[in-house]
Amino acid sequence: MHSVLHRISSSNMEKFEGYIFTALCSTNFLISCLLFSRVTREQREPYMDEIFHIPQAQKYCHGKFNEWDPMITTLPGLYLVSVGIIKPVVWLADLTGQVVCSTAMLRFINLLFNCGNLYLLYLLICKLHLREKTRTTSRRVLSALSLSTFPVLYFFNFLYYTDAGSTFFTLFTYLMTLYGCHKASALLGVCSVLFRQTNIVWVAFCAGTLVAAKMDEAWRVEHTKKRDEKSPPSQVPLSFSGAKKVVLFTLEFLTSPSHVKAVLLVAWPYAVVGVGFLGFVVLNDGIVVGDRTSHEACLNFPQLLYFFSFTLFFSLPVSLCYHRALRFLQALKKQPLFFLFVTCVSLLLVWKFTFVHKYLLADNRHFPFYVWKRLFQRHELVRFLLVPAYVFAGWNFLDSFKSRSLFWSLAFLACLLAATVPQKLLEFRYFIVPYLMYRLHMPLPSLTRLIVEFLLYTVVNAATLYIFISKSFHWPDSTATQRFMW
Repeated sequence: MHSVLHRISSSNMEKFEGYIFTALCSTNFLISCLLFSRVTREQREPYMDEIFHIPQAQKYCHGKFNEWDPMITTLPGLYLVSVGIIKPVVWLADLTGQVVCSTAMLRFINLLFNCGNLYLLYLLICKLHLREKTRTTSRRVLSALSLSTFPVLYFFNFLYYTDAGSTFFTLFTYLMTLYGCHKASALLGVCSVLFRQTNIVWVAFCAGTLVAAKMDEAWRVEHTKKRDEKSPPSQVPLSFSGAKKVVLFTLEFLTSPSHVKAVLLVAWPYAVVGVGFLGFVVLNDGIVVGDRTSHEACLNFPQLLYFFSFTLFFSLPVSLCYHRALRFLQALKKQPLFFLFVTCVSLLLVWKFTFVHKYLLADNRHFPFYVWKRLFQRHELVRFLLVPAYVFAGWNFLDSFKSRSLFWSLAFLACLLAATVPQKLLEFRYFIVPYLMYRLHMPLPSLTRLIVEFLLYTVVNAATLYIFISKSFHWPDSTATQRFMW
């Protein structure tokens, strides 16, 4: 009797959660539509990168698929999806003339992606936090809502940029991996790469989670055999002997035919995508299509440190607390040599590997321009003085993954390095997917913390949209209206 009642109450709860989530989706879409109409009224003409994206999408709209603007550096995923959505709508609604594939209609595609992102984030949170299934309805729903309004991502829902679609297909790829639909996941991974080539890193991450699961299993078996009860299977001491153990085990795993065969049996769809991407790189003579001069890869290691600081700021309400700060001080006391080593390495990386892109110094319409000018260019020592803050931000980032297994964490860090370090330009948009991946895998925060996070995001969104709409300016040599943005 008790189990029957429990089942009825949990099914009612799920229904209730469904209603709440649907209501939130509708409200979110309505508010976004109102903001969208305001932004489009103020900025009717294509702005910034839209001057390349919009004419290209309009060419596709008119069936000119063999015409390509050489200034565009990404593959045509956004334009293909836009035409795929707009053409049937135009046919059904019998629309003609200027409205078809107009700037506003193309931008509206990203509002649809915004709804999709909210739903995907919700499904990912439900899937990743299964053990916390009961009593967490409001926390799951609020987490998804909060993350869908993540300021850097939310701002670009109102312009015709690749970010909303790129994030949508990357999240969808990962969701399918979690559900074990690897062929569907690989196919969606191809779609995400068509939006932005660097998303291949997150397709690799999806495959990496499968490899990591097998490695964790093998590691556990090996340590159970040795009866090594001193340390839990997934924990390795932060020492050189611990690192050596992991490296030797990894080499042994990757050179064992039986292990490789077991991994490939599951992960082969991702391997096919990887081989296909390698073929593209060889034929294209690089990852970038179009204008290569502005997108040269380099080893910009401080990008990782900037990402840690960016993450610390946006996750402050959910990641930082008195106990964690105390734990950091205890860790400093316990392993001073390790932290000294990390600080020295960080100083060396900042000293020898800081690259500054010409756009960062020249384009005063972007917020990173002001971060660089007001902070880093104040004095040449500033970048070194920030290292202790980077070390704390990095520790805070890794501390959130305590509950994750060792090889999963290593796979994530490898992909994070691949996604951030080769970028010469400090561009906050490149941090969207890594940040969402980090935040999704954090333990579910309390309701109070989630409300504070949502309020922080709302304030930042309100400020950035207000500045974009109201604080326009003109360059001395141009009549065009300029606006501030991420």
